[in-house]
Amino acid sequence: MSQSTLTLPTATATPPTTLSGVVERVTFSDPESQWTVARLTVHGEKDLVTIVGNMAALTPGESVRVHGHWKRHAQYGLQLEVIRYESIVPATAFGICRYLGSGLIKGIGPTFAAKLVDAYGVETLKVIEETPERLLEIHGIGKKRQERITTAWAEQCEVREIMLWLQSHQISPHLAEKIWRAYGQGAINVVQSNPYKLARDIRGVGFKKADAVAEALGIPKDSPFRATAAVFHTLQKLTDEGHVYVPATVLHATTEKDLEIAVDFLAPAIPALLEEDKIVCEDLPEGQAVYLTPLHIAESQLARRLSDLLRTPRRTLAIDIAQAFAWVENRISLILTPQQREAVRLALQEKIVVITGGPGTGKTTILNTLIKILETRGVRIHLASPTGRAAKRLSEVTGRHASTVHKLLEYTQGTFLRNRQHPLETDVVVVDEGSMLDLQLMCHLVQAIPFPAALVLVGDADQLPSVGPGTVLRDLLDFDGIPSIRLTTIFRQAQRSRIITNAHRINRGQMPDLSAPGCDEVPDCYFIEQEDPVTVRDLVVELVSERLPKKYGYDPFEDIQVLVPMHRGEAGTAQLNTALQARLNPAEEGKTELTRGSRLFRVGDRVMVIKNNYDLQTANGDLGRILHIDVTEQLVQVRIDDRVLEYDFQNLDELILAYATSVHKSQGSEYPCCILVMLTQFYLLLQRNLLYTGLTRARKLLVLVGTRKALGIAVHNDKIARRYSHLTERLVAFRRDPPPLEPAPEAESTAPLLDLINEGLTAEI
Repeated sequence: MSQSTLTLPTATATPPTTLSGVVERVTFSDPESQWTVARLTVHGEKDLVTIVGNMAALTPGESVRVHGHWKRHAQYGLQLEVIRYESIVPATAFGICRYLGSGLIKGIGPTFAAKLVDAYGVETLKVIEETPERLLEIHGIGKKRQERITTAWAEQCEVREIMLWLQSHQISPHLAEKIWRAYGQGAINVVQSNPYKLARDIRGVGFKKADAVAEALGIPKDSPFRATAAVFHTLQKLTDEGHVYVPATVLHATTEKDLEIAVDFLAPAIPALLEEDKIVCEDLPEGQAVYLTPLHIAESQLARRLSDLLRTPRRTLAIDIAQAFAWVENRISLILTPQQREAVRLALQEKIVVITGGPGTGKTTILNTLIKILETRGVRIHLASPTGRAAKRLSEVTGRHASTVHKLLEYTQGTFLRNRQHPLETDVVVVDEGSMLDLQLMCHLVQAIPFPAALVLVGDADQLPSVGPGTVLRDLLDFDGIPSIRLTTIFRQAQRSRIITNAHRINRGQMPDLSAPGCDEVPDCYFIEQEDPVTVRDLVVELVSERLPKKYGYDPFEDIQVLVPMHRGEAGTAQLNTALQARLNPAEEGKTELTRGSRLFRVGDRVMVIKNNYDLQTANGDLGRILHIDVTEQLVQVRIDDRVLEYDFQNLDELILAYATSVHKSQGSEYPCCILVMLTQFYLLLQRNLLYTGLTRARKLLVLVGTRKALGIAVHNDKIARRYSHLTERLVAFRRDPPPLEPAPEAESTAPLLDLINEGLTAEI
């Protein structure tokens, strides 16, 4: 191809152009819209060619043929706007080596790809397909690896056939592979019969993408499949935003607004989803409520179990409360406040109690006091938190073993082994960071608590609600049948911390004190005023990589966390992660890296889990470091806390870079140092509870970067977006029911309480 081909024709309507080449790199890819910008190496051309279009998840090293029209972008220059494209098998030895070495075939990485091409040249792919036994001639390939390569190649050939058909209907190669993995040889039949199943069954396929496929297949706009898919998509989206149910009127109106589909057309959707058991409808005072079926089950079972626990007597503890307080205060050399004493008393006497309060209000002292008293009476206590980092911190402050809720309930292979039939062998369960408990996890937890046991929930109700659906902690606080206490006293030592005093100022609707710390204050909170987002981005990179490590000795990977309200924008998490990765973990010779769409992972990167994976026992928000990338085996090893986990390449959409993360994702975590970015460009998310949550993630040092105006917007915006939940009302309704009869299996599986009259301790308590 001559260089003149890359010159934009003067005619307004440019003729169609076809190019073949190798994807050099992907510079941008939006997983929702599928819009991608990539650079292509074209044979005979000195410069890389920029291609743009719906080509999500192109893989560097992949050979493609693209069809489109030349356009000249005002900022980025000449680009080929791709209408359609297909993956092609490379014909040169170099292309085959890149193709096989990209990790496309499990069992072949760059090393074996080079060995194969050295041995067989341009015949390499033919050898793999037609005479795979010849692979045994290559040193390092034994019978087992040869069989794996042959199987993987056969799968790729099958995928390629399906891919060719799917790509002609607006589906990218990466997505085509996901469809094949979901439906196998029946993939084409599924797509032809109801392409909207893609949005329901496959992660990364939204309604709009499925709708585009349906249009390409000629499915009419008034198809019942389309109406049902649209409503279900909206319901899932609203659930992802935290709602347990959605009023039918809101569901229809949101679908009409977001997807531009007339309400009249949506009428058959709810009956169709009811027939499939995908949803449950319930008449509430505000009208018909629409639940995803699992959430309706969880809310109903949670309310029922909590009510049953409340009505069942607790095993009595022969404890003189006054003597217990005197004994424990002597042990810890600390006088408890009246609020702290009341919190401990409730935890010793009530079946379920909620203790809430902000930083510096003595929650840790209450926990340690409660534990000391209970341990002296031989009471079995289990401590847990929703995330691994929170559990680790709970263990550190109490000096006792604490686990994640999932580990406490012995989650394995898709199920919780601890449940109503096999409850925990415990007398008291204490859960810290209770604001992070979503509806479904809380439901599983209470099912595993035996009737005679007690539950103590500790948390901060003023933080952002759980990432998952529901507002469990607030719902329980709103129910007058569960004793609760809100801690308000800030202790003198905590008053010296500007982080803590500012957190409470924000909670009261006051601006944080941004002056220099006084001589009697801990210098732990600073404000750097800067308005320009690009300058803020560069400043944050400098703070993380140079200034803070030099002044305070902080490790940029382990000690510093950048928090931002939003993903998009020049100072959003996406651009900050790219800039911080380039500075802290740049490309080096010998350092393995992997590209997936617009995401680039390198060994050593700080990453975050963005999807609960119960098999790996990881939760949305867990942080880790990439230890190893095995292109041959298509595995990425990640260290999360004290565990080393393996992610298959197909599951890498569960990981993102985490040098910078959203405030929402930081819930339940604390970091030695936080940089919190607050700019007016994040206007839509500037709320008081977001600023409060971000501020309280910092344990030793907080650096606020942004503008006073943005801080003011957040402080004065105390309107908490309502999450639709009916838990409190269900608890009120169940309160009138009679006490349950304790099932025999629970009575048998719960070990008898240890003798409370311990001779050696009676004199002390």
